[in-house]
Amino acid sequence: MNVTADSVWNNCLGFIKDNIQPQAFKTWFEPIRPVRLTDNALSIQVPSKFFYEWLEEHYVKLLKVALTKELGKNAKLVYVIKMENKYGNSEPFTEKIPSSNRSAMDPQELDVPITSKNPELKNPFVIPGIRNIKIESQLNPNYNFENFLEGDSNRLARSAGMAVANKPGGTSFNPLLIFGGVGLGKTHLAHAIGVEIKDKYPEKTVLYISAEKFTQQYIDSVKKNTRNDFIHFYQLIDALIIDDVQFLSGKSGTQDVFFHIFNHLHQNGKQVILTSDKAPVDMQDIEQRLLSRFKWGLSAELQSPDYETRVSILKNKLYRDGVEMPEEIIDHVAKNIKTNIRELEGAIISLIAQSSFNKKEVTLELAQQVVEKFVKNTKREVSIDYIQKVVSDYFEMDVATLQSKTRKRHIVQARQLAMFFAKKYTKASLASIGSQIGKRDHATVLHACKTVDNLAETDKQFRKYLEDLNKKFT
Repeated sequence: MNVTADSVWNNCLGFIKDNIQPQAFKTWFEPIRPVRLTDNALSIQVPSKFFYEWLEEHYVKLLKVALTKELGKNAKLVYVIKMENKYGNSEPFTEKIPSSNRSAMDPQELDVPITSKNPELKNPFVIPGIRNIKIESQLNPNYNFENFLEGDSNRLARSAGMAVANKPGGTSFNPLLIFGGVGLGKTHLAHAIGVEIKDKYPEKTVLYISAEKFTQQYIDSVKKNTRNDFIHFYQLIDALIIDDVQFLSGKSGTQDVFFHIFNHLHQNGKQVILTSDKAPVDMQDIEQRLLSRFKWGLSAELQSPDYETRVSILKNKLYRDGVEMPEEIIDHVAKNIKTNIRELEGAIISLIAQSSFNKKEVTLELAQQVVEKFVKNTKREVSIDYIQKVVSDYFEMDVATLQSKTRKRHIVQARQLAMFFAKKYTKASLASIGSQIGKRDHATVLHACKTVDNLAETDKQFRKYLEDLNKKFT
């Protein structure tokens, strides 16, 4: 019988497959290609140095047993690393590395791996020079479910997050995309899911990273010609959390590499959690194939908290800090800071600071001063309700008429202007804008915005409407 590299390796794979988990086999052995068989030395091709190191770290004994069965006790294994050429030529770089299992195979003929150069940094979160496969999660334990209070504005997102944390990769919420405006708790919820997964499944690898840091790591990997290492590192993650995914906008190389990582994780039952300041339908300069994957799971919106939720948030913050405050003060803060949880907590922290540093009692008057300064110094977000009121007043109609189904030209134009300004001045999704302005869908809002742009160029009177109203919101 003719013994070839293919036949030897296929027999080895048969043995290996029976001795490890199917998932591990798929990730670490299916990508390997047999290259040649010379005497008792089998050369196999692996996609990166990181891949080779992982095999040596975790599967060298298994490889030794499999190879010895096929080629006898003098069996040797040589790795051929095929790396991408950074100049984009088709000719790959290769480097031959004998197996490091010197005691188990042939001690005379095998040397320490990569004797000529130091291995590149594999894990982008490890300090250079320290060899470490352990992946730190980068999670903040202070951001947990216990202090992420539930309300009507976040119930869907929080419930989906809990479901994902209980069964990562095992729900239909994969990916889970959490979106909403500034300061509404997207990052907090993303961390909370990760913290809960680590708590329930300590053996799982969880990683939180901002889209900007992910992009920077990718750029560094391209410069160092370690793109494959970068990809393989991220393919190890069981639950990957990427914050502010809208920052991938316009970065085609990073989107491309994330597309491949996403596919691998999703196909292998790993969990992906994303946050964004807008819904997938509103994301600009993100490739369609990536957007379609964002829509595979669940997109859950975090909205501005209602009054009851704002009161609960304030009381919870005070309780955690061990501070007591009169109900009327909590009520005043909750009624006056409406759009942003970060601002809400900031105001109460300012009050506590004023009280403790200046030895002042927290009075309603002090609360009014702090809230007034806070609101004045913070760019106030324009709400969709406020926009509808301003537009309706300008055209001398009531809000119910603006939202009605009538096709009268001046009412349609007023409604389209309200949608246009809602898209321009709020962080709400197109679907959310449509539902609040007369229960329309996101396509109607898109059409309205295009119509406003076209009319502003061709209709002098309409352009005046646009300019007059714009002044009211700036």
